[in-house]
Amino acid sequence: MAQGFAQWGNDLYTGRRSYDIVGRRRVWYTISAILVAISAVLLIKPGLNPGIEFRGGSEFVVSNVQNLDQQLAIDTVQEIAPAESPKVTTVSGKSLRIQTAELSNADVEEVQGALAEAYDVPKDQVTTSFIGPSWGADISRKAITGILVFLLFVTIVMTIYFRNWRMAIAALVALFHDLIITAGVYAGVGWEVTPATVIGFLTILGYSIYDTVVVFDKVRENTADTLDQSRFTYAEKANLAVNQTLVRSINTSVVALLPVASILFVGAFVLGAGTLRDIALALFVGMLIGTFSSIFLATPVEVSLREREPAIREHTRKVLAAREQRRTGGSEDEDPEALAAATIHSAGQLRPGAHQGVAAQPKRRR
Repeated sequence: MAQGFAQWGNDLYTGRRSYDIVGRRRVWYTISAILVAISAVLLIKPGLNPGIEFRGGSEFVVSNVQNLDQQLAIDTVQEIAPAESPKVTTVSGKSLRIQTAELSNADVEEVQGALAEAYDVPKDQVTTSFIGPSWGADISRKAITGILVFLLFVTIVMTIYFRNWRMAIAALVALFHDLIITAGVYAGVGWEVTPATVIGFLTILGYSIYDTVVVFDKVRENTADTLDQSRFTYAEKANLAVNQTLVRSINTSVVALLPVASILFVGAFVLGAGTLRDIALALFVGMLIGTFSSIFLATPVEVSLREREPAIREHTRKVLAAREQRRTGGSEDEDPEALAAATIHSAGQLRPGAHQGVAAQPKRRR
């Protein structure tokens, strides 16, 4: 099986096998648009569920509980503060976390004692804490500032590195795509947004841009001589780059997703609500959708932008016209493997025909 996967990867790199990812970009645009639309709806209703760190309030943690009946905690709190609708979650499988709006010091003392009595635990096993809403607002402001600064630096660095602002725009489109869908999934699941969630969101930004940059680097290498030849269009050369990096993207994603999936499983089903669960969900969804965007969205968007350039548009027209003329004139299309051979040769990596099985010249006329 490993040998077959390696052969498949080799075929993709040399051009023996190719998937028309760029050519079918309207399909990927449609899928992405649907996912973004669904995520946007989820962000409106039910919307994100901010944790106590962002909305402020009082929190009680009852440790070493034998009876994990959450309704008992709700009833206990409402006996003292009838207007409250506390949120109760299980933590680490043997503790309960009860969150309420801001309570007075007297109410906090009374709720603490009532919870200890209800769950038959010593009062010192019911810890209390208070978080003001100003702290959450400060965290939110810093998170938004961090994201904006990150996007600004990404735009500047990619524009300078690739000498192509279109690649920077395409990368930003992929980043926003990943963020919106990840946030939408989080809203749909209904888990609380905590500082750990924010850390997860910031982390997936780096992962997504890293994967996209690797693909773009290959696109730049393959398309450097596009206007100096008349055999292949810019889109075809960019599509080869996506195919050549496909195996690498899959391998990297699988290696990254396996431990994150394990953390998510442990955090969600073994330990219950907590930091591990919050950050793992954001990472898992972000990495998964980031792999999709780096393959099926970033490069197609970049190609769509480049094809608006008069020189690229005219070159594409001439290549397709010449190809149609050869076809109607009775000649065969060029060997599809010639694309890989010509591209690798132009990059100075391999002489035409030097790689086993790569045809360096088009087929002769019959």
